[in-house]
Amino acid sequence: MTWEAGADLVVVGSGVAGLTAALDAAAAGLRTVVVTKDGIGEGSTRWAQGGVAVVLGDIAGDSLEAHVADTLGAGGGLNELAAVDTVVRGGPDAVRRLRERGALFDARGARLERTREGGHSALRVVHAGGDATGAEIERALVEAARSEGLTVLDGHVAVDALRDAAGRVVGLSVLDGDGRAGMLRAPAVLLASGGYGQLYASTTNPATATGDGVALALRAGATASDLEFVQFHPTVLWSGPGSDTAGRRPLVTEAVRGEGAVLRDRTGYAFMAAVHERADLAPRDVVAAAITRRMIETGTDCVYLDATGLDGFARRFPTVHASCAAVGIDPATDPIPVTPAAHYACGGVVADTDGRTGVPGLYAAGEVARTGLHGANRLASNSLLEGLVVGERAVRAVLADRGLAALSAPVEPTPALPVADRTVVQRAMTTCAGIGRDATGLATASDAIEAATVTAAPVGRAGVEDAALTLLAQAVLTAAGTRRETRGCHVRTDFPDRDDVHQRASLPIRLDGSGRPMVVADALVGAA
Repeated sequence: MTWEAGADLVVVGSGVAGLTAALDAAAAGLRTVVVTKDGIGEGSTRWAQGGVAVVLGDIAGDSLEAHVADTLGAGGGLNELAAVDTVVRGGPDAVRRLRERGALFDARGARLERTREGGHSALRVVHAGGDATGAEIERALVEAARSEGLTVLDGHVAVDALRDAAGRVVGLSVLDGDGRAGMLRAPAVLLASGGYGQLYASTTNPATATGDGVALALRAGATASDLEFVQFHPTVLWSGPGSDTAGRRPLVTEAVRGEGAVLRDRTGYAFMAAVHERADLAPRDVVAAAITRRMIETGTDCVYLDATGLDGFARRFPTVHASCAAVGIDPATDPIPVTPAAHYACGGVVADTDGRTGVPGLYAAGEVARTGLHGANRLASNSLLEGLVVGERAVRAVLADRGLAALSAPVEPTPALPVADRTVVQRAMTTCAGIGRDATGLATASDAIEAATVTAAPVGRAGVEDAALTLLAQAVLTAAGTRRETRGCHVRTDFPDRDDVHQRASLPIRLDGSGRPMVVADALVGAA
């Protein structure tokens, strides 16, 4: 190691969960360091358009119990009721504290505006800047972090959790932008590094979403679960034949449908009414699968979101309007061409709603974690909610766990890791493990990635990310091949039915002795 420093808590990631936790930890007197690959505020949070799903008690007919029920209804039978109840009930206070930190939500007078999104039975999604909620939340948290003098180590990628001989986490190894190594000694490491949308060629996620946190946790001995449930957002902007559809794609927020926009095929047929009782406001897995089927049936590359009947589109959805204008579309007069794209990882590192994982000293919050909130499919706008609530609770857990074990010398992790070129990984996952999977395709993807994999020590950020994507691809394919049914985001075309008799349980994934992901059949994560 070229340098070494100490802290009480290291937070990996600077999104809503990470900065919420870091600010609370610093306020509690913990020496806190935030590690982030890019600049502070460059993660997934800033791209979240829709809002925060929360029951504030001022909408007639809505209730905490209804929010819980909607979350369970969207989750395909794999949510954990206790986790759902904890996060939903923690929402009002978490939003209040966020507003105290300076976040400005859209309001009429003293009352926050609300919209409805897919899977919700009521108007309960608060938003900011029309469709720029994540950007506003990130702005407020970044300003608070700077105001409080929070220590941020930007331009550094987390490589591995350092553990002592007993397996307890005692720090974190990192690489800076020039590939120089360093070590942060700390009795607690909180992963808040986001998901793994970059497994796929087309995604709503930024370039940072490469699964580093999940991979790091697996290598540290933690369990991951629900990795096969990758939520594809139904509506990202399709820019036309020959356009560059790789990388992060502009999102067309679900709130557009919440305000009355309708999905149509190329003939103008509003096909969702025949698919689900909530039509265009069905849960995301239902809408994304229906769009994919309709594109196949009609031989087209997209469907159309008709928002021409909405008043004040540019005012209500300025981010979407700007993206459309950039490709010559006016939503006031033109239907918006859309397709699904990889969006949100419902699974991750197994953690409770206090952020504790199965590895002492290692915590996880936000999209990197599998708390049991989402199950097989995330209810719209529950992600920012989870980051706020669990980010706060994780700090309380760190404080409660202090002094349980003395900090001892770390055992050096294995420097060489399996790694494949990310373009090979993304091509295989997009072609064979997107919406609609079967045994043949999953095996083909696995073989392609295996053939491209070598063992090498990661050099710099790109190497760490490629190793993480390789491990995540192997883990997702392992889980997807094991779950021989269709449930939530996981659509098996060769097993189109849901099997509640044999498969209504989450699939825990750990690494075997050779470092390969395997399903732990004797340690199933329970479902509600």
